[in-house]
Amino acid sequence: MPTLRVLTASGDRSIAWSTDQLEHGDPEAQAAVREAERLFAHERESGATALRVRAGLPAERLDAFDPLAEETVVIPPMVGG
Repeated sequence: MPTLRVLTASGDRSIAWSTDQLEHGDPEAQAAVREAERLFAHERESGATALRVRAGLPAERLDAFDPLAEETVVIPPMVGG
Protein backbone atom coordinates (compact mmCIF):
# COMPACT_ATOMS: atom_id res chain seq x y z
CA MET A 1 0.00 0.00 0.00
CA PRO A 2 1.64 3.28 -1.08
CA THR A 3 2.26 5.70 1.78
CA LEU A 4 3.42 9.29 2.01
CA ARG A 5 5.11 10.19 5.31
CA VAL A 6 5.88 13.79 6.18
CA LEU A 7 8.27 14.13 9.10
CA THR A 8 7.43 16.93 11.55
CA ALA A 9 8.68 18.14 14.92
CA SER A 10 5.70 16.47 16.59
CA GLY A 11 6.01 13.12 14.81
CA ASP A 12 5.16 12.10 11.29
CA ARG A 13 1.98 12.52 9.30
CA SER A 14 1.11 9.71 6.94
CA ILE A 15 -1.40 9.15 4.19
CA ALA A 16 -1.91 5.72 2.62
CA TRP A 17 -4.06 4.44 -0.25
CA SER A 18 -4.69 1.24 -2.14
CA THR A 19 -3.39 1.05 -5.71
CA ASP A 20 -6.16 -1.44 -6.55
CA GLN A 21 -8.84 0.93 -5.29
CA LEU A 22 -7.16 3.84 -7.06
CA GLU A 23 -7.14 1.93 -10.36
CA HIS A 24 -10.85 1.19 -9.92
CA GLY A 25 -11.70 4.85 -9.34
CA ASP A 26 -12.45 4.60 -5.63
CA PRO A 27 -13.28 8.15 -4.39
CA GLU A 28 -11.48 7.65 -1.05
CA ALA A 29 -8.28 6.45 -2.73
CA GLN A 30 -8.45 9.35 -5.20
CA ALA A 31 -8.95 11.83 -2.35
CA ALA A 32 -5.98 10.35 -0.46
CA VAL A 33 -3.76 10.70 -3.53
CA ARG A 34 -4.89 14.31 -4.09
CA GLU A 35 -4.08 15.15 -0.45
CA ALA A 36 -0.72 13.37 -0.71
CA GLU A 37 0.09 15.31 -3.90
CA ARG A 38 -0.90 18.57 -2.20
CA LEU A 39 1.28 17.85 0.84
CA PHE A 40 4.19 16.73 -1.33
CA ALA A 41 4.05 19.92 -3.42
CA HIS A 42 3.66 22.17 -0.36
CA GLU A 43 6.59 20.60 1.46
CA ARG A 44 8.84 20.61 -1.63
CA GLU A 45 8.06 24.30 -2.20
CA SER A 46 9.12 24.89 1.43
CA GLY A 47 12.51 23.28 0.76
CA ALA A 48 11.81 19.73 1.93
CA THR A 49 13.57 16.70 0.46
CA ALA A 50 11.47 13.77 -0.76
CA LEU A 51 12.78 10.22 -0.89
CA ARG A 52 11.42 6.95 -2.27
CA VAL A 53 12.18 4.22 0.27
CA ARG A 54 12.34 0.54 -0.74
CA ALA A 55 13.48 -2.36 1.41
CA GLY A 56 17.03 -3.45 0.63
CA LEU A 57 17.74 -0.55 -1.72
CA PRO A 58 19.24 2.91 -1.20
CA ALA A 59 16.72 5.74 -0.82
CA GLU A 60 16.09 7.60 -4.08
CA ARG A 61 15.48 11.37 -4.22
CA LEU A 62 12.16 12.35 -5.83
CA ASP A 63 11.43 15.65 -7.55
CA ALA A 64 7.89 14.68 -8.57
CA PHE A 65 5.17 12.87 -6.65
CA ASP A 66 4.73 9.21 -7.63
CA PRO A 67 1.40 7.74 -6.44
CA LEU A 68 2.69 4.22 -7.10
CA ALA A 69 5.83 4.52 -4.94
CA GLU A 70 5.51 2.08 -2.05
CA GLU A 71 6.81 4.58 0.51
CA THR A 72 7.70 8.23 0.12
CA VAL A 73 9.30 10.10 3.01
CA VAL A 74 9.36 13.90 3.03
CA ILE A 75 11.98 15.51 5.26
CA PRO A 76 11.65 19.22 5.99
CA PRO A 77 14.74 21.44 5.81
CA MET A 78 16.87 21.63 8.94
CA VAL A 79 16.77 24.89 10.85
CA GLY A 80 19.80 25.80 12.92
CA GLY A 81 19.57 27.65 16.18
